[in-house]
Amino acid sequence: MGQSASQMVAQANARIENLSPDRVAAELQSGSATLIDIREENEPAKGRLASAHHAPRGMLEFYADPSRPYHREEFDPDGRLILVCASGGRSALAAETLQRMGYRRVAHLDGGLNAWVAQGLPVERDT
Repeated sequence: MGQSASQMVAQANARIENLSPDRVAAELQSGSATLIDIREENEPAKGRLASAHHAPRGMLEFYADPSRPYHREEFDPDGRLILVCASGGRSALAAETLQRMGYRRVAHLDGGLNAWVAQGLPVERDT
């Protein structure tokens, strides 16, 4: 077998910008970043960050590529993007992917939504 998922995440984390929940909160408060939630369709219903744009991991490359018909405006190659998932693994891999696509100001929430909640930071939940 080749690399494990854990090995791939560890390698991605070494090549990307890893942000603490407090740092993400500060960037969002300043309005300097766009937050992208890459969890699957049903996951945001369990809790989400209020300002996050939902873009499931399976569509990331298509939403991020300005030459594709699926491109979404929140994916600005020159803008500051912060990716979030549940625990930080998928967002680390996704941040590395965006870097390969030419995004220079991309980071991820280290520890994901779980770390955010553990810090007592606010989430929205469906009622």
